[in-house]
Amino acid sequence: MSLKSRKLSYSDTINETLDYLLATDNSVILIGQGVKSPWYVGSTCNGLVKKYGEERVLDTPISENGITGAAVGAAIVGMKPIIVHPRMDFMLYAFDPIINQAANWHFMSGGKSNVQIVFWGIINRGGEQAAQHSQSLYSIFAHIPGLKVITPSTPYDVKGLLISAVREPNPVLFVDDRWLYSIIDEVPEGEYEIPIGKGIIRKEGKDISLVSFSYIMHEASKATDQLLKEGIDVELIDLRSIKPYDKELLLESVKKTGKLIIVDGSWKTGGFSAEIAAFIAENAFEYLKGPIIRVCLPDVPAPASHILEEEYYITSDKIVQAVRKISYHDF
Repeated sequence: MSLKSRKLSYSDTINETLDYLLATDNSVILIGQGVKSPWYVGSTCNGLVKKYGEERVLDTPISENGITGAAVGAAIVGMKPIIVHPRMDFMLYAFDPIINQAANWHFMSGGKSNVQIVFWGIINRGGEQAAQHSQSLYSIFAHIPGLKVITPSTPYDVKGLLISAVREPNPVLFVDDRWLYSIIDEVPEGEYEIPIGKGIIRKEGKDISLVSFSYIMHEASKATDQLLKEGIDVELIDLRSIKPYDKELLLESVKKTGKLIIVDGSWKTGGFSAEIAAFIAENAFEYLKGPIIRVCLPDVPAPASHILEEEYYITSDKIVQAVRKISYHDF
């Protein structure tokens, strides 16, 4: 029997999911900068401090390394922390507890101990925030053994993946994106989980496989609508998780279409788009009818100028241009 659903924004879905997790599991705690403040985290944490108290929803000082280390320690002794970093840029201060400690703990203990924790990193960009406040750093974390990385793009997915992440016995990075907060979708009431590492085909097509995730998937979706009017039938894949990612789904799509474009909302060099391209080149080269195309940010820091931002960030128009390039050339 299907669950009843209602329309919710992405940010309100996070809020209701956090409320549900705190209400149903006393070992879940929320910790981080700005959990009291809508300026820091939008409406995602509204009302949680008042409802659950400051022992379970902890608004912390600005000390990314210290508070992340405390959260990892809490996880080692049996709690299930969700630690929010309202700007992913400053998770760099917490590399030691995230990478050296949490990601390695289960392996180094011979499987006898776990760090059940969700690192919630929020991407901010646009609005002339410039280079130190606009970075999408998820490719760094996807490189690390022992970390799983979820990249939801819809309210439906963020609920199911966040529940799965909190229940995953080892650490998960939840890649959030503030540009998603106003997206509205049908969200089922009650509990459901989406398996980490399971992608989805947003639109079936036969001409080109277009792969994306997180916010930039919505720009890719706009592009597929425009391209269909031009007679180009694009298959749109939303990975939903990038560590692990759905390799079988990718292979099946590329074997069908023979062409692959990857849209990644971060930089090209050494980014996650390179991982997907390498995987397909190694495992489906004989099916390719042309070069693999990557649509990424230019390899420069984010500008502060609004005019330069318009050129810097990926839009549906830029994706359309890339698809036209591979569609109208006879390789």
